[in-house]
Amino acid sequence: MIWSIRKKSIVTVVAVLLLTIVCATGMSNETVGAVFNNQSLRKVPVYGVDTQEKVVALTFDAAWGADKTQGILDVLEKHGVDGTFFLVGFWIDKYPEMVKKIAESGCDIGNHSNNHLNMSTLSKQKIEEELDYVTDKVKELTDKQTKFFRPPFGDYNNTLLEVVESKGMIGVQWTVDSLDWKGLSATEILSRVNKGVKSGSIILFHNNSDNILEALPLVIANLKNQGYRMVALSELVYTDDYSIDNSGIQHKNK
Repeated sequence: MIWSIRKKSIVTVVAVLLLTIVCATGMSNETVGAVFNNQSLRKVPVYGVDTQEKVVALTFDAAWGADKTQGILDVLEKHGVDGTFFLVGFWIDKYPEMVKKIAESGCDIGNHSNNHLNMSTLSKQKIEEELDYVTDKVKELTDKQTKFFRPPFGDYNNTLLEVVESKGMIGVQWTVDSLDWKGLSATEILSRVNKGVKSGSIILFHNNSDNILEALPLVIANLKNQGYRMVALSELVYTDDYSIDNSGIQHKNK
């Protein structure tokens, strides 16, 4: 009984101390909760952007195959739409001329790691090697700097995001997963995008999925009919003076 009383007293004292810290420093409720529960603060990448403008980003992960990539570029150009391609290192090595064409089209190029591994399982040094290889190759081929990184399989942890930030990049996931890689039909892909899209959405496709060339024109036409403008990530995602909430939505600081 005595121990129980003392334990409650200790908890009370800790709570009072935390409240004092909050008042003195302006620490957020989320931070206080993490400290009080002895949890480390979990970083999150950008899943979407808080914006009143009807604007979204079409993104394409490229890791295997390239025979449909030119077709994607042609569709984007035909409809006056920009996109972002996340490239894996071994894909870049196999298709260097296509990397140049993507850059020449005006689309953004993002970093998708060198070997498409589960990045949360890697050491800090290995993560740096994975990122640096792609960054250096893109710079060599296009003279452009990669601003964004998408982790393979959507797998990330604090260490990965800290390294990404140290390299001057922003970690990016997606708001809407088209699941095109599962072999969905063009109309099924359209349905998934239509159900999930909203202002500030980041939409995930793959450059060599079975029905991407049939689905993409349908998606673009549908989004335009709803009043959406489709842009590259560099136009949608904030690169400075922003915060990210615990659901991965990016907010511009006021």
